[in-house]
Amino acid sequence: MRKYWIVLLVLTMMALAACAPPAAPAAPAGGGSEAPAAEEGGAAMEEGMIAVLLPDSASSARWEADDRRFFEQAFDAAGVKYTILNAEGDARTQQTQAEQAITNGAKVILLVNLDSGSGAAIIAQARDAGVKVIDYDRLTIEGPGADIYVSFDNVAVGRLMGETLEPLINALPADPKRVVQLNGSPTDNNATLFREGYYSVAKPHYDAGDWELVADQAVPDWDNQQALVIFEQILTAANGDVDATFAANDGLANSVISVLKSQGMDPMPLSGQDATVGGIQNILSGWQSMTVYKPIKLEAEAAAKAAIALLKGEDVSALANDTINNGQNDVPFMKLTPIAVTKDNIAETVIADGFRTWDEICVGEFEQYCPENR
Repeated sequence: MRKYWIVLLVLTMMALAACAPPAAPAAPAGGGSEAPAAEEGGAAMEEGMIAVLLPDSASSARWEADDRRFFEQAFDAAGVKYTILNAEGDARTQQTQAEQAITNGAKVILLVNLDSGSGAAIIAQARDAGVKVIDYDRLTIEGPGADIYVSFDNVAVGRLMGETLEPLINALPADPKRVVQLNGSPTDNNATLFREGYYSVAKPHYDAGDWELVADQAVPDWDNQQALVIFEQILTAANGDVDATFAANDGLANSVISVLKSQGMDPMPLSGQDATVGGIQNILSGWQSMTVYKPIKLEAEAAAKAAIALLKGEDVSALANDTINNGQNDVPFMKLTPIAVTKDNIAETVIADGFRTWDEICVGEFEQYCPENR
C-alpha cells in the first residue's frame, strides 16, 4: 500500500509540473531591460536601430530646426529605435559617430555627409559591418555609393534660382548686367548641382554679352562668415559695380545682404535656398528676391520610410522613382521636387504647409513687412 501512495504522489507532481508556465528569461546583464520589437503593418522589426548623422548647425538652420524634428516625429510614430547625432562640421567627428552607432547596434545609417571622401569611408565601414546606408540630401560621389539616395532634384533647385532672377536682372538698366555667382562648398556635390542649374539659365546671357560674370566663387564649408569676406573682396575688386548675385542658400544670401547694408548699397536681385526664417524675413523686407523651398518634411518622411524598410530587410529600390550615378554605380534615387518662393507666394507655400509660421517670421523689425490679416 505504501508503494502505491508513493507512486501516486510522484505521478501527481509530474502532472503539475507539466501544467506550469515556462520560467521567465533572465534579465540582461547590467540591470537593463530589452524593449519588445516594434511593429509596423503587423510585421516585427529587425533588432537594431537607425542612426541619423547630421552635418552641422552653421551652414543652414534646417538641420537642427527642421530635419531633426521631422525625423523624430516619423520614427516615434513608427515605434523604431533611433539616434540623431550632429557632427558640427567635423568630418572626423562624424566618422567617430558612425563607428559608435554601429557598435551600439545601428543597422541603418542615414547620412548627410560633410564631404564625399569621409562619406565614402563611413559607407565602406558600414558595409563591412553589414549596415545599410541612406545618402540623405547630399550624394556621396566617391566609393560604390549608398543603398539609396533621398533628396531633391538639385539641378532644378539651381534652375529655379536662375529662372526667378532672370526677368529681374533683365529689367535692370545696366548694360551689361554684372552678375556674381556665390556658390556653396566645393566639397558638397549639391553645391555643384545648384551651380549647374543657375548657370544653365545665365550662360546664354553671358554668351550674348547682355550679362557679365564678375565672379564665380565657391564658399568653403558653406561658411557664412567666409562668404561675407569673399563678397566684400568681390565688391572691392569690382569697385562696387555688381548688379545681381546668385547666392546658393539663405545663409550666403544673408552674408551678401550684410555687406550691402554695411556699404550703404541698395538691394539687388538675390537668390537663396532652404526657406529659412531669416530668408523669408529678408524676402519680405525686400533685401532678397527669392528662396527655394524644399519641403523638408516630405524629404525626411521619405528617408524615414526607406530607413524603416531597410531595417526590416526589405528591398528599397521599389521606393525610388529614378536612379543617379555617383561616379561608380547607379544608386536608386527618391527624387523630390523643389518650389520657388517669392514675396507673392509665401502664404501659399511655406505657411500653408506648416513649414513656417507668421509668428516666427513676424518678429521685431520684420513685423512691419508682414500682412495684416494672417
